[in-house]
Amino acid sequence: MLTSLDLTEPVPPPEPMHRLRHEESGPPCRTELPGGTPAWRVSRYVDVRQVLSDPRFGRAQLYARDAPALSDVPDLVNDPDLMFNQDGPDHLRLRRTLRRAFTPRAVARWRPWIAAIVEELLDRLEARPQPTDVVAEFALPLPVAVISRLMGLDESAWDRLRHWSEHAFSDGTHESEQVAAAREEFSAFGADLLRERRRAPGEDLVSGLVAAADEEEGVPEARLVSLVCGLIVGGHDSTMTMLGNALLYLLGERRDSWHRLGADEEAAEQVADRLVHLVPLGDDRGSTRHAATDIEVGGVTIPAGAIVLADCGAANRDPEVFPAATLHDLFAPLEAPTLSFGAGPHYCLGAWLARAELQLGLHRLAARFPDLRLADPTDPIVWRTGTTSRSPRRLRVVW
Repeated sequence: MLTSLDLTEPVPPPEPMHRLRHEESGPPCRTELPGGTPAWRVSRYVDVRQVLSDPRFGRAQLYARDAPALSDVPDLVNDPDLMFNQDGPDHLRLRRTLRRAFTPRAVARWRPWIAAIVEELLDRLEARPQPTDVVAEFALPLPVAVISRLMGLDESAWDRLRHWSEHAFSDGTHESEQVAAAREEFSAFGADLLRERRRAPGEDLVSGLVAAADEEEGVPEARLVSLVCGLIVGGHDSTMTMLGNALLYLLGERRDSWHRLGADEEAAEQVADRLVHLVPLGDDRGSTRHAATDIEVGGVTIPAGAIVLADCGAANRDPEVFPAATLHDLFAPLEAPTLSFGAGPHYCLGAWLARAELQLGLHRLAARFPDLRLADPTDPIVWRTGTTSRSPRRLRVVW
């Protein structure tokens, strides 16, 4: 009996994030977004900084009624009420509610208790039988524990937070109904949290947010809820992703750097900054903006109404700013501020916190486990998929 043959080409596994190929930087040019929407690609470092810093390139108009949809699923990232998607006075009003949080001075005050969380997790890791999963035991619980302490949440909410995060940053593979249901649950959680902090304020970040919003006046409750939810998921998902991808890179290909990383805390800070710069969070090509008027960028006029893709990955490799000779030197100070956290009015509020967690986490992990290595160096990586960020679902290690 004859059977049909499946001649479909097998889909190759995705490359690790540190090996992703980036288009070369160059003058602004026409391109398309993944869904086929026409756009302009901006990729040189100076040009990308201009687009991200110039208020004429905004986010809010991307969600106007007549604008093409950026996503087919109703995820949190594309919620018009999210602070990142606000511009001008509306954005500034929301951002001012957090003006005293996440500053370098505030994060410096938090470092001792962040370090204590790191050490507690390392104690637990050391007690586990080998090999053990460093993602489940360290890369995930560290940022979850940190953001939970900041926002006054207990461990009973952790599993739900992960579920909501996976749907908040959906890459479009989840059913729309699933994403909508998760968002509804998450928004209800955020609204209840705000009500509770108004009733019984504490020393946590949400209580401070409520007080600051009351001072500002006129901040819609829906935007406060989106802000709380965005802080919760953004405050742990990105750092978890960075830690997982950093460990894959360091233990898999840069094992020669591990001992110095553990021995020298200042060097660990440079390594963390270089890893943030080199290893993206996801496979997307950049951050989108809307041009309010005709604007010249890099000698090219981008017309009013155009969607602009600021290719931060390419800009972070612009040879005019980041020479090839030092680009992959993990211990070399960055020649210019990285664009991985953005720039301008929408610069990532949690950048200093993420740096601190990555620096402390990697340094103390390497110091405690100088012989840490991958248990399965030749096995294919199982990736955490379904979200716009990508990192190993698990990494088994021995020491």
